[in-house]
Amino acid sequence: SHTKPHLVHVGHLTGHQYDVIVVGGGHAGTEAAAAAARVGAETLLITQKIHTIGALSCNPSLGGVGKGQLVKEVDALDGLCGRAGDWAGIHFSILNRRKGPAVWGPRAQLDRQRYRDFIQSELLSTPRLTMVEGSVEELLVTEPNPEEPGHHRVTGIRLANGSHAISARSVVLTTGTFLSGSLFVGQTTSPGGRIGDAPSSAGLSHTLRERLGLRTGRLRTGTPPRIVKDSVDLSLAKLHLPDSHPTPFSFLNTHTHCKPEEQLPCYLTFTTPGVERVVRESLQLNCHIQQDTKGPRYCPSIESRVLRFPGRSHQVWLEPEGVTSDLLYPQGLSMTMPPDIQLRLIREIPPMRRAEIHTPGYGVQYDFVCPTQLSPALQVKSTQGLFLAGQINGTTGYEEAAAQGLWAGANAARSALSMPTVTLSRTESYIGVLIDDLVSRGVTEPYRMFTSRAEFRTSLRPDNADLRLTPKGFEEVGCVSSVRYQESLRVRNSLQDALTALQALFLSTSSWKKKLPSVPISETKSTLLTGLDLLQYNDVTFEMLASAFPESLSSFMEFAQRLKIEAVYKPHCDLNKKEIERIQREENMSLPQDIDYFSLPVSLSDEVREILDRVRPSTLGAATRLEGITPAAVVNLLNYVRVTEKKKETHRNQRQQEAQRDEELCANSASLPQ
Repeated sequence: SHTKPHLVHVGHLTGHQYDVIVVGGGHAGTEAAAAAARVGAETLLITQKIHTIGALSCNPSLGGVGKGQLVKEVDALDGLCGRAGDWAGIHFSILNRRKGPAVWGPRAQLDRQRYRDFIQSELLSTPRLTMVEGSVEELLVTEPNPEEPGHHRVTGIRLANGSHAISARSVVLTTGTFLSGSLFVGQTTSPGGRIGDAPSSAGLSHTLRERLGLRTGRLRTGTPPRIVKDSVDLSLAKLHLPDSHPTPFSFLNTHTHCKPEEQLPCYLTFTTPGVERVVRESLQLNCHIQQDTKGPRYCPSIESRVLRFPGRSHQVWLEPEGVTSDLLYPQGLSMTMPPDIQLRLIREIPPMRRAEIHTPGYGVQYDFVCPTQLSPALQVKSTQGLFLAGQINGTTGYEEAAAQGLWAGANAARSALSMPTVTLSRTESYIGVLIDDLVSRGVTEPYRMFTSRAEFRTSLRPDNADLRLTPKGFEEVGCVSSVRYQESLRVRNSLQDALTALQALFLSTSSWKKKLPSVPISETKSTLLTGLDLLQYNDVTFEMLASAFPESLSSFMEFAQRLKIEAVYKPHCDLNKKEIERIQREENMSLPQDIDYFSLPVSLSDEVREILDRVRPSTLGAATRLEGITPAAVVNLLNYVRVTEKKKETHRNQRQQEAQRDEELCANSASLPQ
């Protein structure tokens, strides 16, 4: 049923049954709600303030190295953030361009207001999606369905303002930094998950810990002060221009909303010894930095950086917050000291000698749920119908949240509609790497994506996310529109035809030399080379080959860059194939969730048994990546799984044969004369 999306009043919801309820309207929540609705679920998004849906609560940017890959993958699965980035971007650049295209990082500075507007209008035009303002007091928990694993079942939520209970078959929690959140500035602490916004209800943390028995931890993060742009002397900072030809995030977009010449620059400056002096003098006034809660290693506060690397000068990027915004965001100056000392600190940096602060920086501490308690579908293993995504799982960053949100939302919808949940392998996507790292290894500090976390990054490139994920999103998950699916098939077929045409160009080195006189081709080897071999040369572009062989190649010009990248990585990807197949075989071997590791008749050390019992990996592949699991333990587990699988297979065959015999007997007795 294509019910119209709308905003409703809480009073209209009592007694209403939804397929999926999503709690929280940040990057994880918006992707989760949209994905659930795309899969076909009647979905309700509950958030404390409708107008903050899609807000960029920290930095005004999207993408980067590792993170840009996630944005491309979310887009390939028909998510929102890539298209929102193309609409709201005001400074586009590809990071890491000096390295190979597999690790390029598409990135954009964003206009905060444009981003929020785009996300809100997308959600408002999404069929089957309703949004409501409210605070969730607790989850409704009942006895589990005995046919499925789990000790509890979530059947909906109760809102804080009175007795409003709303039922749902699946609930997705995307509470971000709001789960028992506390804000820190100097020595003052107040409850909250973002400046000006209350934390989520204490009842929710209580339900997760006490009622569902989930292990939780505490993490911290911080944000820099926002600076009044006119009070900064930008002539004292180094100008950084965007790419002259912006590269869109979305596979559906050929250009960005912002015209190339309308993009805004960023500026680079550095900290001084004065900054370090202010940090050291104010340490006793800073309770956030004195606590031992783990903060993000890869986006640390200026206090942590100065204490960890004394005597160094640190980069500070001055980033625009929007086309009409009069504020600058000082990337690299996250801080939690008292506001008057924050002002002293920023004025130690030359371009900001006379700077004014619009909003001071602050720290946030919040609860997270240890993610080893989740399945690869991001469902809580012990609780039917409950899914978690975003910072509640111990990650940091918009892109990591969006990726989890999409996957949790799609699976919550599939579960609600009685379809099996789906998983993504770390061999096929960065989203798979992210989820596998979380559920297999857990986190000790806020988790951020890097290209180095992916073993097969030469195959998992930003340019081919559509080929890797769009068909799966349409055929297996149900979260991709047929328009996008058809386009991905067109691209896949065209690339395949182009590669075939390149391989059909089969010439001797001397013939190639005549065709491409400017390319240094060694004639010492009298070998035959294909067009694909030639395209692997640094100096050869697809355009050069197309102008030499227009009749067979000119029709593929729109894919020139993609074909060059495909050619460069083909040898690497061919080498990786066997290893990828091995991992996929291991990931297809499931380990029963009710297995008793302590009495397993296999040679395993007590330590290994304890790890397996605590984490309960869902596949053999996940078990191999646990810290403390030895190669010998993996071999023994593999043999055990094989033997039990064989026994099950034999048992299944026997049952089938018995059933067949019974059917034949019935048929024979029915045909006998009465």
